[in-house]
Amino acid sequence: MKPVIVVMGVTASGKTTLARALAQRLSCPFQEGDELHPPANIRKLAAGIALTDEDRAPWLDAVGRWIDEREAAAECGTISCSALRRCYRDQLRRHRPSVRFVLLAGDPAIIARRLALRKGHFASPKLLGSQLATLEPVQDDEHALVVPLELTPDQQCDRIQAWLKE
Repeated sequence: MKPVIVVMGVTASGKTTLARALAQRLSCPFQEGDELHPPANIRKLAAGIALTDEDRAPWLDAVGRWIDEREAAAECGTISCSALRRCYRDQLRRHRPSVRFVLLAGDPAIIARRLALRKGHFASPKLLGSQLATLEPVQDDEHALVVPLELTPDQQCDRIQAWLKE
């Protein structure tokens, strides 16, 4: 079975950059998870309001449908999705044996600097603190790899590809 890789982490950790680079390397589809948010979520995030579990439910359903499409087509894929809490990851993994998680983790100061420089994204920089507080570390049973966000995207892709071969 070909893997569907969910690149996860807090805002501005590099999820989209890595998921896009990995999709190119693996010759598979890429989905920007933020594009699957309903308009109400985007308005909240732009206003610096953290999403509730209820807010996230339709978004996680949409992410799950995208994963289901990859599995039905027997193809790999990469998607950027914060997946901050274990229950979100459990939902995305449930009945989806191809799902693998890659957590971009590192120094919050680096993320804050990236966030300050980021242009054109709807999520308010005010969200970083709540996202860091919400992030639950991945556990050994989650089919997950933690990748340092300080590495270049090429180095990150190398690590992920080596992990997928194990």
